[in-house]
Amino acid sequence: MMGLYYKSTRDSRLRVKASEAILKGLAPDGGLFVPDKLPVLDVSMEELKDMSYQETAYAVMKQFLTDFTEEELKSCISRAYDEKFDTEEIAPLAKVDGTYFLELFHGATIALKDMALSILPHLMTTSAKKNHVENEIVILTATSGDTGKAALAGFADAAGTRIIVFYPKNGVSKVQELQMVTQTGSNVNVVAIHGNFDDAQSGVKAIFEDQEMARELEAKGYQFSSANSINIGRLIPQVVYYVYAYAKLLANEEITDGEEINVVVPTGNFGNILAAYYARQMGVPIAKLICASNENKVLFDFFETGTYDKNREFVLTSSPSMDILISS
Repeated sequence: MMGLYYKSTRDSRLRVKASEAILKGLAPDGGLFVPDKLPVLDVSMEELKDMSYQETAYAVMKQFLTDFTEEELKSCISRAYDEKFDTEEIAPLAKVDGTYFLELFHGATIALKDMALSILPHLMTTSAKKNHVENEIVILTATSGDTGKAALAGFADAAGTRIIVFYPKNGVSKVQELQMVTQTGSNVNVVAIHGNFDDAQSGVKAIFEDQEMARELEAKGYQFSSANSINIGRLIPQVVYYVYAYAKLLANEEITDGEEINVVVPTGNFGNILAAYYARQMGVPIAKLICASNENKVLFDFFETGTYDKNREFVLTSSPSMDILISS
């Protein structure tokens, strides 16, 4: 297959390889890196239904990360999805009242973010080697609670990296705050900010766009990257579990091959439901993508009215991961 390139959402002329997009996190013009075309699966659902989570991950991710060798990618996958997860299947499928739930809470921090953040540090360090990066990679991440701890746990003591997580003081649960500030590791830093998640995320993006700061850091041997869902190294692993869920429904004879399913995703920053859309474009028979929201229903209103209005009251709810008004 031909190599897949990533372009900025703000300038389609800018094209980089997957490993470069993972290292950069955000495009230099502030845009997000997206594939220049969406690949399709080269294995059938009949074949996928007998695969383990790790084998499914390879079948999906090799289509997106085309500059990784088979050995590199399989090594990242096997190191990510190991005994850190408390179930062998990694993401078990549970059936309750005729609805299926994909359990994404079996990782080290009990957050769905473990699914992608267990592999991102391995993709990042492999990308650094591939591109002969001598700099230390400084991961800047904004969190509304879940991403922070999962990213800290993933990157703790990962060679050649350090991580700084920014979270809104009083904007995450007490458990999440304690999980973050007690994280061990010589390369981890946690910063509480005055403001909400949107302020944290906007601040991180502003730092990424500051070319003068980038040059100053470069001179001192550092470069920035991100562990938020703005990084395709975070987004691509999330495509896997939608493919896996469909294949498992087929294996359990709950659906027939080609039968369409609906997918419901609680949404804040929009990364997870975008991953479901990518799975659909790859060939997974998904009929509807249902974007679930809470009181901070900026996306719901956008789809209803066509107007994206972030100038509204920010509501603190019991689901901080969804308390976002500026979705990437």
